[in-house]
Amino acid sequence: MVSKEDKKVGRPRKYKTVDELQQLIDEYFEFCDKKKRPYTITGLALYLDMDRKSLLRYEQDYEDEFSHTIKKAKERVQEFVECCLFKSGIATGVIFNLKNNFGWQDKQSIDTTVENRVTIINDLPNGDE
Repeated sequence: MVSKEDKKVGRPRKYKTVDELQQLIDEYFEFCDKKKRPYTITGLALYLDMDRKSLLRYEQDYEDEFSHTIKKAKERVQEFVECCLFKSGIATGVIFNLKNNFGWQDKQSIDTTVENRVTIINDLPNGDE
């Protein structure tokens, strides 16, 4: 009989342990600090030798094991990007980044409630007048 382990399809995981992944994530942030480079999701993915979608997939596919580690790294990148909103002249790119990498949205609320009110005005003369 074939076990579930034998039926695994696809490429094996690049990182076997959370500690291995965390060490490289820490190195990425140290690298950025030394080189005075911004923290980015794509930069983190490249440093981990994968593409952006693969990094985000790691967060979803290995939810039990790697999700917290990747979420924490993404939060650090997001915090960096948020701080950039307070610098002049770069808000458009920062907003684009926050929307595409962190799920931020522009929300508009439109009230489509229609109230049908009928007001009856009796301005006809009474027969008494």
